Amino acid sequence: MSLLRTAINAARPALAARSALRPSASSSLRAFSTTLRASSDHGAKPPSLFGPGGKVGEVPTDWEQATGLERFEMLGEMEGIDVFDESPLESDRVGTKKDPIMVLSYDPVRTVGCTGSPADSHDIVWINVPKERQRFCTECGSVYQLDYQGPEVEDHHHH
Repeated sequence: MSLLRTAINAARPALAARSALRPSASSSLRAFSTTLRASSDHGAKPPSLFGPGGKVGEVPTDWEQATGLERFEMLGEMEGIDVFDESPLESDRVGTKKDPIMVLSYDPVRTVGCTGSPADSHDIVWINVPKERQRFCTECGSVYQLDYQGPEVEDHHHH
């Protein structure tokens, strides 16, 4: 979900610009669209999360039929980026408050599975690590902190 939330946050400026182009007169009818208006001053179009699809009479390739997160991962691989970084965290030491284990994240919260130091010294303890503060493992005491790389956006909750 964290990548989805990051993608939604990245799309918000475009949606705000789109709504600014609408006429101010209110209407009881509302049109829904899945495409944004094209404008010549917006630069290059980002790659689509929907593939072109297969040709009639042929079996489509993975690239042609991939959509959503699968296509996002393929686009990342083309750029040499591992979008779902599943590499293990440091387990050769125990994180402390002064020197925590840093966890790369593009989302304000990330779930970390601690197995202790050295690795597999205890059962997995799942920890939600927010960007605002450090969290520690209740089993071994290792401290984790987010290395937050996502957009600095204030979340205004309007109800």
